[in-house]
Amino acid sequence: MTDISGHTRVYALLADPVHHVLTPQKLNALMQERGHDGVMVPVHVAPADLDTVVAGLKGMKSLGGFVVTVPHKTAIVALCDEVSRQAQLVGAVNCVRRAADGRLIGEILDGLGFVAGLRREGFEPSGRRVLLLGAGGAANAVAFALAEAGVASLAIANRTRAKSQDLARRLAQAFPELRVELDNPDSAECDIVVNGTSLGLAAGDALPVDASRLSPDYIVADVIMQPRLTALLAAAQARGCRIHYGLPMLECQLELMADFMGMMGPGMTASGSTSSGLSP
Repeated sequence: MTDISGHTRVYALLADPVHHVLTPQKLNALMQERGHDGVMVPVHVAPADLDTVVAGLKGMKSLGGFVVTVPHKTAIVALCDEVSRQAQLVGAVNCVRRAADGRLIGEILDGLGFVAGLRREGFEPSGRRVLLLGAGGAANAVAFALAEAGVASLAIANRTRAKSQDLARRLAQAFPELRVELDNPDSAECDIVVNGTSLGLAAGDALPVDASRLSPDYIVADVIMQPRLTALLAAAQARGCRIHYGLPMLECQLELMADFMGMMGPGMTASGSTSSGLSP
């Protein structure tokens, strides 16, 4: 890392807890690679203190922006001065840029990172039928990004049907031409299966879908990054499916975050990675 000086742009990651986060380390390495004079630090913020901390960050003229993770992604929306269309649809923000006039501009990059990761690995979602397992925060972001990417249909399977119905309703309003279904995960017809739940994080977790219904022509993807080979991916691989790990979602999202917060080195320009009609 270059020496920190009065010219250094400061970035933060807000989380509770914060000891497990990897984003600051990875973005610091990316800034060094890009030749950008900046530093990101993890900041442990309890939910009760979020308003106060964000107000303080907003007043920092050397602040470039901050990344937001659990449990603050939903609460941060109301603290931004402006959010992207996708962040409005999802109801969450995970990356905030501080504009020169002090305004805080929020974006949600989880889903865009997932789609970019799919495409980087050679899996094009456009025109495909997708079965999405889950309807929580990560699944919401993935759902809207897949809809924006042009999937042919999206079947949502979640243990709590009310959450599935709410996500389906918002998708139908935003993308009226998209076929959205509420389905049993063991009967939906699809080309791509996406696990957007937390099942697989812990050893012994139940599979989010019956492995016996996974056809060898399916692409099976997971948003979980650790373990790299989740139980679902292992089961899918054993049945001859092509699999997609969770890590590309993070790797692509880091580039999107760096672009969004202006982590540009000398002579660099933003790649426009978040300009697909979703940016502020």
